[in-house]
Amino acid sequence: MQLGIKALPEALAIAKELDLDLVEVAPMANPPVCRIMDFGKFKFDEAQRAKESRRKTVHVGIKEMKYRPKIGPGDFDTKTRQVGKFLNEGHKVKITIMFRGREVYHPEHGKKILDRIAEQMEGVAKIEAEPKLDNRNMIMVLAPDKRARQAAQSREKNQGTKGDTKGESAPNVTESDTQLPVAATNGVAPVVEPVAEVVAEPLVEVVPEVTSEEVAPTEEG
Repeated sequence: MQLGIKALPEALAIAKELDLDLVEVAPMANPPVCRIMDFGKFKFDEAQRAKESRRKTVHVGIKEMKYRPKIGPGDFDTKTRQVGKFLNEGHKVKITIMFRGREVYHPEHGKKILDRIAEQMEGVAKIEAEPKLDNRNMIMVLAPDKRARQAAQSREKNQGTKGDTKGESAPNVTESDTQLPVAATNGVAPVVEPVAEVVAEPLVEVVPEVTSEEVAPTEEG
């Protein structure tokens, strides 16, 4: 609710009468715009919203997973599952193949491992940095692929819906099920009235807004 243009003493008196603060919100306007509010509660709500926003923020970083050219199947599966977990959390993953001794002369073995990882992460991640040799290591970087993951989830959802539809069978309806019960007294079928759900509407607090013609930046309360 707007109270219109008021003189500073009158605006302060209205705020004091309501036990609230007179806060200037648009000092560059002509005349400046002020609002009557509980300034302490406003600052508290702002701090709570900022805290909630920081809590929901996902800090994306780069994780690293190291493999050996002669890694066993069990270790490979364990490490690759962890890579998938990092990607699902939104992190990038740096895959490092560590060569020892004469293994560095056979980089194709490391390339095969990286190709297997990329193949298993298809639909979850995309290759951000292609495999390359870095001294005695071979490195590849994977990044989460949100579009591919959403498309895969959509396909799985559609397949699940189709499977549920095929598995359902039409219920057997008999003639007795379709007939309404008839009252024994007058032979008239009873009328079933729908039950209305009553939903209580939330109360809305109306905070008056005040504009002041002569107000310099002011806060009282």
